[in-house]
Amino acid sequence: MTSDSLVPAAAPLLSPIRRRSFFRYAGATAGTAALVLAGCNKQDAAPGLVAVGRGDAGILNYAYALEQLEAAFYTQVRGSGYYLGLPPGGAEQLALSDLYYHEIIHRDFLRTAIIAAGATPIKALKPDFSSITFTDRASVLGAAKAFEDLGVAAYNGVGQYISSPAYLLLAGKIVSVEARHAALIRDLLADGTFVGNDVLTLAEGTSLERSRTPADVASAANAFLADGSKLDVSGIM
Repeated sequence: MTSDSLVPAAAPLLSPIRRRSFFRYAGATAGTAALVLAGCNKQDAAPGLVAVGRGDAGILNYAYALEQLEAAFYTQVRGSGYYLGLPPGGAEQLALSDLYYHEIIHRDFLRTAIIAAGATPIKALKPDFSSITFTDRASVLGAAKAFEDLGVAAYNGVGQYISSPAYLLLAGKIVSVEARHAALIRDLLADGTFVGNDVLTLAEGTSLERSRTPADVASAANAFLADGSKLDVSGIM
């Protein structure tokens, strides 16, 4: 294990990645185009919640919060008994490592974009992964499936609130990566099950990906965030 592989479960989700690793995996990001944000005015959070803000700045922070959560999850996976018990350098271990690096890059990229645009990133959130058994493959991959499916549905659902064409393009690129993550995790759980009617409207004959509102996504994400780090996304709807 390298020193950037692990952070304690109670530590903030924002754990920096080494410079060399950042550039090695930078291709996993959606791009580095400059963003022009609208509606950067601040929003007061409800008591005990973290407000992501309003407008495109709020949407960036919303995405940043979800990427913090995913990055923290895969960081903890890489130190888990399940991961360390896999054949070193085997396909499953390498796949999980790739997802770890992708989510770290997404998280760091979004934070950088928020600052570059003159907005303020939300704080480093603290996770609560107490419902996940990190020594058990089914528990870890089941949680990974939930996080990846949630991320895809979140980007799909927030698109209607985006005003900047540059940010809409960026979100589309990131969600395409997240969808590939979701398909990979599903295939690890059961070979050949990379997609299903729970994420696509197959029964309706459209094959469109399902979306979830920011409020619905925040409710799901808050189950994995500690008190004081739970999200208030009311400003972007």
